Amino acid sequence: MSRDTRVLGIEGTAWAASAAVYDAATDDVFIETNAYQPESGGIHPREAAEHMGEHVPEVVETALAHARDLAAEDPTHEAGDPPVDAVAFSRGPGLGPCLRIVGTAARAVAQRLDVPLVGVNHMVAHLEIGRHQSGFESPVCLNASGANAHVLGYRNGRYRVLGETMDTGVGNAIDKFTRHLGWSHPGGPKVEQAAQDGEYVDLPYVVKGMDFSFSGIMSAAKQAVDGAPASEASGGSSDGTFDGGEAVEDVCFGLQENVFAMLTEVAERALSLTGSDELVLGGGVGQNERLREMLGEMCAQRGADFFAPENRFLRDNAGMIAVLGATMYEAGDTLAIEESRIDSNFRPDEVPVSWRGREPVSRPTTDETEVTGAEATVTIETDRVVKRRVPRSYRHPQLDERLRLERTREEARLTSDARRHGVPTPVIYDVDPAEATLVFERVGEVDLRAALTESRVRDVGRHLATIHEAGFVHGDPTTRNVRVAGVEEDTGDTRTYLIDFGLGYYTDDVEDYAMDVHVLAQSLAGTADDPERLLSAAEDAYASVGDEAVVDHLREIEGRGRYQ
Repeated sequence: MSRDTRVLGIEGTAWAASAAVYDAATDDVFIETNAYQPESGGIHPREAAEHMGEHVPEVVETALAHARDLAAEDPTHEAGDPPVDAVAFSRGPGLGPCLRIVGTAARAVAQRLDVPLVGVNHMVAHLEIGRHQSGFESPVCLNASGANAHVLGYRNGRYRVLGETMDTGVGNAIDKFTRHLGWSHPGGPKVEQAAQDGEYVDLPYVVKGMDFSFSGIMSAAKQAVDGAPASEASGGSSDGTFDGGEAVEDVCFGLQENVFAMLTEVAERALSLTGSDELVLGGGVGQNERLREMLGEMCAQRGADFFAPENRFLRDNAGMIAVLGATMYEAGDTLAIEESRIDSNFRPDEVPVSWRGREPVSRPTTDETEVTGAEATVTIETDRVVKRRVPRSYRHPQLDERLRLERTREEARLTSDARRHGVPTPVIYDVDPAEATLVFERVGEVDLRAALTESRVRDVGRHLATIHEAGFVHGDPTTRNVRVAGVEEDTGDTRTYLIDFGLGYYTDDVEDYAMDVHVLAQSLAGTADDPERLLSAAEDAYASVGDEAVVDHLREIEGRGRYQ
């Protein structure tokens, strides 16, 4: 980036009427923000748009005044030149009325100054500000904000959504709980404060591969303070019951411990899938100290690096828009005025990442003797594999013990059941639920991610259809949880094995079956060079064995994602 590049950024996706100036010469970011505060309840789109209309011009003029001061002090700046080189703005995702106001302001300023216009994806900006400030090369990013929650990883010119919420954003979910308590917005800081005096309360914990859901836990939390049984609150997904209303501070404590452990677990699963050892945090919920603590502990336990930007770059802000805008401007990624329409459903995986090259992807070796997965350490011996679900220090001990015990038992049960129905799985030699340890037959040479072919992915599609017909799901059918016998097609034994059924469970719900295929699709997006072709092959193979209604339902799930 040129040392004298200076960019004006404008943000206004929902809450923050914000403008910023990024000066590449000093790496300094000036931010002026006027945040929308609803009088009651959550966000009101009309009120938010009115707030943007009133305050976006004010913050833009303040930022431009700062830019002019910088230009006056810059010996390389020539009189008569504009104070900034480009104007960047949030194109989406966000509330349409708010985005339109921001887009109009950005076009007006760019035309007035006669400088290029840069359209920035708000969620990619959350990732890129962390990458910029940390100096990480290719991190996984956990975005945890009010309306959104997802895990992103870079591959082949785009940021891929490796996992995301299937119902509501994490911040909005917490706000729904606090509105039930009659607390004012925002609810997150109030839950964090109350939790400091609380003790653990068992609540639902829902992780499906690298996707997650908050609706069940929020319903259970509301019922907990109201005194309803947990089975009524969570559809039977929690083992505990509540004897009368639980103390609010205890429910807040349990809520944080479970919700943030879910986010931390999926972040670790993304690190394991992609082979990355770098994690950055983005989004306003990232200001929570307990979440940052969990992510830091998880990374330290697996030998990865973790970075969380300072709070002003975590909440919605124009600083991250200006910084990414400068990077895109230097890459020549600008917009003509007539092509600068906003997109309220702008998915991060739709953005061509013009400012990064197609970096080589590391492949796992075939001679690994010990592998650190997302929740277990696997020791590979000559003819057997020993899997130990080691305690995860970031999780509350009571939650950690329950998950390790339940998942060990389910993995043993479902691995054997899949084998009985003709799906290749390793033979189980020993199970010790108390120590969360299993001993398996050693199968395959490498993970599927190291030897992706259409025929092997078709095998996975047929295997999933078979176990679904038998009434259970795998729960985490990623390319790391499939073993193949050979790296080349002509090695003889080309069997494709399903392993790691720890997130599986028995069900007759087409939604659960479709989610299994959805998890496979996301893992292909994160590890394959041609994921669309491979997923199509897997779906065709699935339909040849199983219920085509599952593939149809998959389309519904894809449309339900928070960025669709």
